[in-house]
Amino acid sequence: MIFETERLIIRELDPADIEAFHDMQGNPRVMRHVGGKAMSLEENQTDLKEVIDAYSKPDNDFWVWAVIRKTDHEFLGTCALIVNDEQENEIGFRFREKYWGNGYGQEVTVALLRYGLQALAKVSIVAYVDKENTASVKILERNMDFVKEFFNDAENCVDRKYVLHAVSINQTDQ
Repeated sequence: MIFETERLIIRELDPADIEAFHDMQGNPRVMRHVGGKAMSLEENQTDLKEVIDAYSKPDNDFWVWAVIRKTDHEFLGTCALIVNDEQENEIGFRFREKYWGNGYGQEVTVALLRYGLQALAKVSIVAYVDKENTASVKILERNMDFVKEFFNDAENCVDRKYVLHAVSINQTDQ
């Protein structure tokens, strides 16, 4: 286990997660706001293996974990803490469509921010979101500070950037 919340367990992905992982990443509605297309089973098998293999790399800076519901150990989706191309610590999350609207995004975002800023002692964490992804925009607005809106050429969309500095979260704990 990496960390947990009231309802969720965050753990490393496992090859046995492939069916639920594919249900998520093979869904065009899930993938439309994350710069990708729905992936085939074969593509998802390769992607899952690459993520799992990265766990054992000594200099790994691409952490993607499974989000599991405590009550029944159901695979709900994934969350991530990566170092992006701009060398920023970036968080993200993605859920299977049938679990949208249950507050899991909010719950995992709060926990990811706390884990990254406190447990891992990151100075700041960013998040990027397609402005059309209104559910995720609301979550980030609630938990992070808006930085800017810009056209993302690579994903052909308007993205919003958010940041949270360790100072911010530490002040709220006092």
